[in-house]
Amino acid sequence: MTEPTTPPADRPAARPRPPVIGRDALCGTVRTHLAGGGGVLLTGPAGIGRTTVVSQLVTDAAARGRLVLRCAPSPAERDSPFLGLIDLLAPVGDDALATLAAHERTVLEAALLRGAPPAGTDPATGRDALVLRIAVHRLLAHLSGSRPLLLVVDDAQWLDRPTADILAFLARRAPARRAGPGPDGGTSVLVALRTEPTADGPEAQAAQEPCHGPEAQELCPPPVRRIPVPPLTAHQTAELLDAHDHPAWPRPLVARLHQASGGTPRTALELSAALDERLRIEGADLPDPTEPLPVPDSLRRPILDRLDALPPSARHTLITAGTAVRPTVELLRRAGCPGAADDVDTCVRHGVLHSPRAFDHGVLRFRDPLTPMVLWTVTPYERLTRAHRALAEASDDPVERAHHIARLTAGPDPAVAAGLADAARAARRRGAPGTAARLGRMAAEYTPAGQTHVDIDRRLTAAEDGIEAGDFDFARQLAYEVLGEADRPADRVRAWNVVIDSCGQAMAEITDVFPEAVHDAGRDPGLLAQLHYRMSWRAWMVGGSAVRAHDHAVRAARLAARSGDRRTELMALTQQAALELFLGDPRAETTLAAALAAPHDVHAMTHHNGPTYLKHRFHLVRDELDEARAELRTLVYTLRQRGSADSLSQCLNGLAQVEIARGRCRPALTIARQSLRITEQAGLSQGPAWYTVALAETAGGSLSQALAAAQTARRHSEDDDDRLFLPRALHAEGRIRLFSGEPVRAAELLRQTADLETGQGQRDPATRRWHADLAEALARTGATDEAEAVIARARHQAERLGRPGVLATLDRAAAAVEAARGELPAAATDFARAATRLRSTGYPLEEARTRVALGRAHRLLGDEPASRTAFADALRIFTKAGARAWVSVTRAERDRADDLRAPVPDGTSWSEHLTSTERSVVTRAAQGATNREIAAGLVLSVKTVEAALTRAYRKLGAKSRVEITRIIMTRPTA
Repeated sequence: MTEPTTPPADRPAARPRPPVIGRDALCGTVRTHLAGGGGVLLTGPAGIGRTTVVSQLVTDAAARGRLVLRCAPSPAERDSPFLGLIDLLAPVGDDALATLAAHERTVLEAALLRGAPPAGTDPATGRDALVLRIAVHRLLAHLSGSRPLLLVVDDAQWLDRPTADILAFLARRAPARRAGPGPDGGTSVLVALRTEPTADGPEAQAAQEPCHGPEAQELCPPPVRRIPVPPLTAHQTAELLDAHDHPAWPRPLVARLHQASGGTPRTALELSAALDERLRIEGADLPDPTEPLPVPDSLRRPILDRLDALPPSARHTLITAGTAVRPTVELLRRAGCPGAADDVDTCVRHGVLHSPRAFDHGVLRFRDPLTPMVLWTVTPYERLTRAHRALAEASDDPVERAHHIARLTAGPDPAVAAGLADAARAARRRGAPGTAARLGRMAAEYTPAGQTHVDIDRRLTAAEDGIEAGDFDFARQLAYEVLGEADRPADRVRAWNVVIDSCGQAMAEITDVFPEAVHDAGRDPGLLAQLHYRMSWRAWMVGGSAVRAHDHAVRAARLAARSGDRRTELMALTQQAALELFLGDPRAETTLAAALAAPHDVHAMTHHNGPTYLKHRFHLVRDELDEARAELRTLVYTLRQRGSADSLSQCLNGLAQVEIARGRCRPALTIARQSLRITEQAGLSQGPAWYTVALAETAGGSLSQALAAAQTARRHSEDDDDRLFLPRALHAEGRIRLFSGEPVRAAELLRQTADLETGQGQRDPATRRWHADLAEALARTGATDEAEAVIARARHQAERLGRPGVLATLDRAAAAVEAARGELPAAATDFARAATRLRSTGYPLEEARTRVALGRAHRLLGDEPASRTAFADALRIFTKAGARAWVSVTRAERDRADDLRAPVPDGTSWSEHLTSTERSVVTRAAQGATNREIAAGLVLSVKTVEAALTRAYRKLGAKSRVEITRIIMTRPTA
């Protein structure tokens, strides 16, 4: 009986299932691997979301036409033989079993409990066990003959051994398949295994011996890919809570929930629910940043069980470690734990701590971030106080000591406040702005009431540290607190600057801030310089005018120089130089030299809007890729030691783009993903990072993931009303559409890019290189006159400024216009010339892309040897660069050249044009055999037979089996 599609009126509709958060890339990777056959082993600890990912993949596979057979055993079923097999084959009807031989069907039905076994039959042992395995093998081969098959085993650690042995048998006998993407077909296997982190890091190890028998990886046919399910980022944790209708917690609280959960979705949801329940039932306020989060019993109990198993000495040491900021064995020993080394070893063996050998400087880390919270709640207050006092006396680190002294002090205390301010400065020097921000705020809280200006200065300094750490909500909150109290213009403008800087790329949201800030600045040149510098950014990002932005930057630099504010002067000069470069103004080099001249400011020289970062972009427009890479690598190294999350992310974006230009696609993709991870964790504007991921995926990943990243970048830029990055996102998407064979859509997107960039005043085509892509898209749509006009304008600018790399890509675009007009000999000559120029300027991917176009031109001219040479040259370059998507595109183009060769002329031998496999398949097809019969006779898969027939049809110029038969009967054999 069919279930109703809508619920009865007296029953509420089922709540829609929350979306899967943060797993798109993971699911795409798994789908790509399984499409070519083989198996995937998904690993991860309890609560990480393995089953959620598996369910999403099962839904996707079913929607794509795959037959999915799935089992999900539980601990109670581990000793029940064949229960996993029973679940796997539950959807398979008796009609499928009827295809087996009688003795095979009898043994299989006995194992599935669908029939009484004959006397003496035991599917688990002896000959019957082998018969059963062969029966399952043949049954699955029958099922996969009609459509692709996906076997899924969730929670493989609980799978019964007889079922595991059968799956391992099937995996060993699976036909060899190539690794990597391919057309859906045959049987693939997806296995999910619960694992636990090791003592030395997150690399997963099996929590139990899986299946009492074969390792989980042995259940998968080759090629096998082991993929750990990663923890969620802070941004994804916020999306998860929102999708499950949890309260809209402030961003700092979401960051704490994420940190406490370790990025595990189930833990984050349970912590959020426990906090919500406490607030509703007890009417409590949101927890203070120093107060532990409430931990529900479901999460507390396993932790308490591990703690109760520790000896008293180890537990005492653990309490002290949980109280410290950066606990080490030596600090614990000095703080009254003489057996700290032995106690730490005990805690490592019990799975409570990571081994200190796995971390820098011997700092101890809890394996479960909830452990210190639970310890705090079960430890008497007096015991915690003693631990703070002992650590304050034992520590020689100003940050550690100030933290514990503050915990021992009740109420304002000038000495404690001064110590906390000194500790914040120390944290800032060592490159820990987040710690500096927290200590600075504590310093303000301990400042006595009479010291108003000192209190405001400390709060603003903490807010500025919060900006550097990427904690924009924290910074904005402190800034508005100051604006509610401060009356001095310098304090108020400084607070307004924090508000402006905390908006990131979304400067459109603070339109009303600038008039108030300018009013507070009065006629003070130093304060006005800071505001004009920020107004320059707003004019470019929101107003879309590089000319107006340049005017503000020039004014800011002059005012800062007049007031002696060297930092603002350097930042304004850098902005002025960047705008002059964009505008094609020859003064740009001189302005950058002024920004790089002494005296230097450390903050400006390491900032992503500072002169050191801009220097690499000047190298790029001059096609000096190695020099640009060297500048960025040095800056990234410095920022990793001490610098803001925003600057590090932006520099990684720049480095990834340089690596793409140099033809190093794999490193570029890794760097781009690092940048995105930093951006998400810090809560920064994500448009620039997603744009870089789109470029890297286009070069070294997959075009589908590149398109998703470009669309995400576009959405973020539109949401932020960021006109600086929006045209870049549109360009990235337009390129992907062009490469995917969608020239009409590509032309639309690239026209929008041109309108925005030209409207902003771009006059140096090397700063944003969209011109050649637009011209090629236009040529492919037949708009050759418009394409020619685009090329002419860009060529004039590039020749005036001396941009050989741009001119080489414009040569390729001009050749594309010639090809679109049917001028193939000229096009081939110009493609070859453009490829040579691109090689000399050092752009391997652009050179290879040009050689693909050259191969197409030679193919259309009928010059097959030259076409194959061009495609071979392109493939060599793309393969060396790791340009996966381009390798696939080029191979398809090359193979298409083979497929489009003229049919076999009458009177010639048909067989000499086919491979041996193709000849065998065609001969049997002409004799009337079905694809399945051919496969069985030649010991091939049905899919291999289909592919061989398809190639033979093309080579022989046939459209049906009837024509194949006629050709074989009427033409000679070689």
